[in-house]
Amino acid sequence: MTAPRDAMGEVAPHLRKITDELVFGEIWERPQLSKRDRSLITVAVLTALYRTGQLPGHFRRALDNGLSKEEIGELLTHVAFYAGWPTVAQAVRIAQEAFDEE
Repeated sequence: MTAPRDAMGEVAPHLRKITDELVFGEIWERPQLSKRDRSLITVAVLTALYRTGQLPGHFRRALDNGLSKEEIGELLTHVAFYAGWPTVAQAVRIAQEAFDEE
């Protein structure tokens, strides 16, 4: 997720600061949910909302936070029934690209 955040820093430095400090600092570091759980939730929500631009970095983060490829596959299968096949079909393609980078 470095490249998009780097671009954010160049275009909107204050937004990058808020993102780093609030989103990935305060929110992601709260102890009530593990980073693994937060990744599971984030990938599900981004997939359901068809926010495909954010998915590559969050798939990589999910793997780094302990989700397996099989668990991500199961997440996508589950979300397909609520968000629709075309939405998940696109997310599957993006997930495969993230997996290939491993």
